[in-house]
This record gives sequence, structure tokens and C-alpha cells, in this order.
Amino acid sequence: MERRKVQVTGGSTFTVSIPKDWAREHDVEAGDEVGFHPDSGSLLLTPVTAGDADEGTLDISGMEGDELMRAVMTMYVSGFDVLALEADRIDADQRRVIRNATQGLVGLEVLEETSNRVVIQDLLDSSELSIHNAVRRMHLISVSMLGDALQALGERDPDIAQDVMERDDDVDRLWYVVSRIYRGALRSPKVAQEIGVSRETAFDYHSSARQLERVADHAAKIGSVTQDLDAEVPSAVMDALRDLEADATEIIQTAMDALFADDPEEATRLANKARADVREIDEHARTVDDLLHDLDARQAQHLGLVVDSLSRSADYGGNIAETALQKAAPTPGP
Repeated sequence: MERRKVQVTGGSTFTVSIPKDWAREHDVEAGDEVGFHPDSGSLLLTPVTAGDADEGTLDISGMEGDELMRAVMTMYVSGFDVLALEADRIDADQRRVIRNATQGLVGLEVLEETSNRVVIQDLLDSSELSIHNAVRRMHLISVSMLGDALQALGERDPDIAQDVMERDDDVDRLWYVVSRIYRGALRSPKVAQEIGVSRETAFDYHSSARQLERVADHAAKIGSVTQDLDAEVPSAVMDALRDLEADATEIIQTAMDALFADDPEEATRLANKARADVREIDEHARTVDDLLHDLDARQAQHLGLVVDSLSRSADYGGNIAETALQKAAPTPGP
């Protein structure tokens, strides 16, 4: 760390010089502007550059299917405002994948499309996005998916099961939004200032969003199991599964309350409660597993997957609680 003395000029203006090597490296010259960004007790300095939105260009020659889909999503999460996809010739299958990727990501729209180039732009302004609201929405959708997945299982309703599986896409879209905002906040203190949370808080939200995305995946997995089952679930087993789902949902709710709590003491209390409840889930899950021993092998195997998904969902709630504890803990000064 390089130290510089703060001086007073004109009797009231505080000034400090910037290192010459840094200025040259970032093409900062006399008369240029720099930006200052408050950040958790620190003051960050960045060059002010004028110009168009960040544009990323990717050669998609030979890419297809999941590889191409993942490439578009990676560029989106990386924070490019304009995504230019190029090849000697973009075929119909590639265009279909690009359209699906665009529809699966929030804020993207195709601006230009030629035989060898597709340009996609993100129309959302970072200052208009709320990582807090996105994570809260992920929580609401994922726990409702768990409840509906158990309803579908109990009623053997393939339509509800299919709806649960389709809502997983909604959670994925929000997950990509959270990831994009988080990476933007890491890259630029200006973005962190615009979204109204510190970069530490953005990290906590991103970590928790990842756990919620996994909860939604397991809810979708239960929906898939429901569609595969060809026999009714015994009432005693179904009641036990519903109880396990209620416990898992309560753990996730308590952990999220801890994450969003303004009072550190309350956050710590709630997080510790959620973590303690997670320790009891394993015993509860073993009790449910014991009920499966009297079923035929195929049904026992499928319902065992349901027990595992509910147990893992509770574990993910415990991970959120751990993040909430870290968020509530005192932090050292800069």
C-alpha cells in the first residue's frame, strides 16, 4: 500500500496526489476527471471514461447446443451490455439456440441479425435492478415449488409436477440476474454504488441465491419423480414427506429472515436457530427412510430421491444461515 499525505489548499479544500505510475497505466492526464466512490469506509478512485456500452464479441464457429447456450449466458453474466456473436455463417440451429438463450435471460433483446452476425443488447439499467428483490423473489418461488411438488406427489398430478419443473426456469433467470449484478459490483465500484449495497453484501446475496437455485432444482427433481411414479404413495409415507418438506421450508425461511435482518443480534439468533434445526433434519430423514423399507423396490427408490431432495434443501437453508452469520458479524476496519 502506498501512503500519501492529505493537504489543505485554499484554506478549505482537501487534496491528495495520485501515484504517477497508476495515472500513466490508466491514461489519466492533467485535466482528466476521476470518480470517487464511497465503499464500506473506504473511498475508491476510478478513471472516468466516456464511450459506448461494453461490447463483447465471440466467434461461435463450430459451437452448438449447450456449448453455445452456455457461451451466451457466460457473456451475459460477465456484464457485457452488447453481445456480438459472429461466424462465417450462422446456421438455423445456432439461431434457435441464441433465441432460446436470449429468452431465458432477463433484459436481452436481439438488435441485429445477419447471415454471419447476431447482436444482442442488454436493455436493463444496473441502477434499476435490485439484487435484494431478485434474491427475495428466488426465495418465494423456490419454497413454493417445494410445496407444490409435494402436492403433485400426493395427488399424483402430472400437470402440477410439470408446472413446478417449468418454474425452475424462472429461478434460473433470476439467478443469472443476481450473478450479473454481483460480478458488475466486483468489477466496478460505480455499479455497487448504483445498486445500493456494499460489495460484501452483494457477495452474501450471491452466495445465498446459489443455494436457492439448488433448492429449486431439487423441487423440479421431485416433480420429475412424480411423473415417473406409477403407484399411489401410502398415506403414512406421504404425511411424513409433507412434514419433512415443512421442516425444510421453515429452515429456509428462518435463514432468509436472518439474511435480511437489519439488527445483527436478531440475525445471529435466527441464523443459529436455522443451523440447529438443520442438525435435526438428518434424524427426521432417516425416520422417513425407514417407512420406505416395506414398499416395492422401484417405488422405494423413487421416494428415496424425494427424501434426499428435501434433506438437501434443508442443508441449503443451513448454508444461507451460515452466510447470514458472516454478514451479521462485526467487520474490521479498512
